[in-house]
Order: sequence, then structure tokens, then C-alpha cells
Amino acid sequence: MESRMNAISPTTPAIAIEHLTKRFNGNTAVDDVNISVPPGSFLVLVGPSGCGKSTLLRMLAGLEPPTEGQISFGGKVVTSGQSGVTITAAARDAGLVFQSYALWPHKTVEGNIDWPLKVANWSRQDRAARIDEVLKFLDIEALRHRYPAEISGGQQQRVAIARTIGPRPGILLLDEPLSNLDAKLRVDMRSELMRIHRATKATSVYVTHDQVEAMTMATHVAVLRNGRVEQFGPPDELLLRPQTTFVATFLGTPAGNLIPVERNGAAFRFNGVDLASATNAPGLETAQLLYRAQDITVGRRDGLPCAMARYAESAPIAGQSMVTCMIGDMRVTAMVDGFFRAEPGAEVEVTFLRAPDAVFNAEGQRVTE
Repeated sequence: MESRMNAISPTTPAIAIEHLTKRFNGNTAVDDVNISVPPGSFLVLVGPSGCGKSTLLRMLAGLEPPTEGQISFGGKVVTSGQSGVTITAAARDAGLVFQSYALWPHKTVEGNIDWPLKVANWSRQDRAARIDEVLKFLDIEALRHRYPAEISGGQQQRVAIARTIGPRPGILLLDEPLSNLDAKLRVDMRSELMRIHRATKATSVYVTHDQVEAMTMATHVAVLRNGRVEQFGPPDELLLRPQTTFVATFLGTPAGNLIPVERNGAAFRFNGVDLASATNAPGLETAQLLYRAQDITVGRRDGLPCAMARYAESAPIAGQSMVTCMIGDMRVTAMVDGFFRAEPGAEVEVTFLRAPDAVFNAEGQRVTE
């Protein structure tokens, strides 16, 4: 009982989303989304609450029809807003792991895993063998005869995953599956999900609002905002070359600093200080400069641009301190070697150590290579 997705050409996208749009009562939840996902990828849909990522996942799963556009799995159209084509969720060769786990409370762990196999017409012998296999794979053999109410949240999550991967779906859809777990268990399950992805070779689509999860797990990331894809690509590309100010400040730990500047001859000026050359952004009278936290420090450095700020807080990170200061109403994050602390509200000097990482125009679009 192998997945049909295993037979598709490696050049055929496992998932092709074309001009996908979803409206609810005139409100646009997903707006003209176009994404092509190679087979075996781990795509993470990330963005703030209400950005459309869960609605997009529900359309992939067959739980919502699109208003416009279409979705194809392995070159086969599974839903289309134009033609009205809709393949049922059960016939899409896709499995969905819900945020709430959604286990059947009246069935044992074994029964929860068995049911989708029975629906898929697996024989009794094949079902028994597959149940044994996924119980062992997820290290929950001892829970076989327990009911969901008798096991922990982390164990329920493993059962939900076991139930989903049991029929060997070619596409695995995960809707914020770790959000109900405590911090340590989230980290452990993150590694577990990556192991499952490698072992099953399923193309995975994972929804989260947590950008750390996105950058840790993904081969591809789609950053959504207001129903649209701000940027799509490998995680390192989005970190190193953000195309919008939203991506630049949403991804990365700590987030990047955007400094509003005005042209002063051949320089960009901020708060009376010439920060950077303006020659690589001709025609711009105002701009936004992206500085990473590691490109700013606290304390004056000879020959480098410096601005006065008010100390807000600091947090130790791997032998350094992540220091947050306020310049007027703007928060600026800097990195300082060792341990740093000051009185809240105390005046400090922040120094810009390097040229900005990128220049954006007033509309938030990148203008530098």
C-alpha cells in the first residue's frame, strides 16, 4: 500500500498552488497565492494570527473549497475555483494532524490508528502489521490499549501523528501541532517531526506562527501577511535577503532593526547622525535601513556613527547580552559581549558597527542587491 506520490516525476511539483484565493462574506482570507513545492520538501507556512495560513492549509486538506485558483498534487488537480473540480479529502493522498489532536475518545490508541486504515480498505493482516510498525516507530507500543484520556498531551500528539502517517500519505499537513505542548516538549517534538519527515519521505506542509519553528524545520518557508505571500524560498534566503521590511523584522532571533533615515547629501541621516552612504539607493529621499542586532552595540566606538538612547532591558544569550534600548519611541536591539545591565531609563550610546544589511523604500520594498 504505497503512496501515489512516490511514483511522480521528481521534476513535477508535489504541490502546485496557482492564484489561490478564498473569500468569506466578502472578506479575503487568502489572496492570489502562488507556490510550487518540490517532492519531499518540508514547507512551513508562517505568519501572524489571521494571515491566512490555516485557511490555506484547510484548502490543501479539502476542508474548504477555493473561491478562485487551483491546487494540484503531483500534477493532478485536486480542487479548482474556476472549474468546480473538487476531490474529496479522503481521496487526496494527504494526511492532516490537527492542532487539537482530535483523537476519538471512545477508541484505544490502537483503534485510533486502525480506523483510517480500515476506511482505506486495508486488509486486516496489513492493518495489524502497519499498526505494529507505527507504534514502534513513534515509541508508543506500551500505550496500545489505552484511551486518549489516559495518556499525556505529548503522548496524544504522537498518537495523532501515528494515525495520520499510518496510511502512508504522500502529503502530510500539520496545523500548529505543537502549540498545546510545553516549551521543552515542543523542542523534543520538533526533532521528532523532522525525523518522521525524513523517514516517511512525505512532502510536508506545516503551519505555525512561531518563526523559530519555521527556520528550524523548513526546507522552504512561505511568509504570509494579510492573506498574501510576502516571500517564499529556503529559510537562509529569507534570512539573508528579505525582500520586504515585514519579512526582515518577522524572521530572525532577535529581529532586525529598521532605522528610518533621510537623505543628507551623499549620506542617509538618522537623529542628526549620518549613518550610511546613500549612493546605492539613488533617487530615495527617505528610506529604511536594516541593521541586524549584531551590527549594533552599546558604548561609543571611535570613528563609527553613534546615537543616544535609553536603556530598556537585556537578556543573556550564549555569552552575550541582547540589549534593548529606546531612541524616542523606536526600539533598537543590540548585542554586547558578556553580561550587560543598566538602570531602566538610563542614557546609553548605541554604535552602528557596519553598513546596513539592506535598504528599503518607504513602502517597505527592498531596493539594494
